[in-house]
Amino acid sequence: MHNNEMMEKEEIYSKVLRAGRRTYFFDVRSTKAGDYYLTITESKKFTNDDGSFHYKKHKIYLYKEDFREFNSILQEMTDYVISEKGDEVISDRHQKDFKKEYDSPVETKTEAPTTETAESRFTDIDFDDI
Repeated sequence: MHNNEMMEKEEIYSKVLRAGRRTYFFDVRSTKAGDYYLTITESKKFTNDDGSFHYKKHKIYLYKEDFREFNSILQEMTDYVISEKGDEVISDRHQKDFKKEYDSPVETKTEAPTTETAESRFTDIDFDDI
């Protein structure tokens, strides 16, 4: 049996969660004995200096005998984070509408309005002095 055929037979049920440059894959798979287990894969996209990109993947294998305790601890930990910090995302980098600093307008201090014009902000340079 070819490797791809084994993968198709082994995958039973899948869900995908896209989260910015991270993607989570939840896959129910089958063991050789016909039992099921879960794989959770985090795939994160990285861009190289030349514009090409690659992915780094991390995978967790979770077997039925661990489901109950895993679920319990995961629920406890997520509840703790939400109760301590709320569900508002603090890090700008994780906001869906996040723009890098150079993409967004420069933030200025709020001061009394001035009557400054573009001409008054212009610096006159004499290129013969350079």
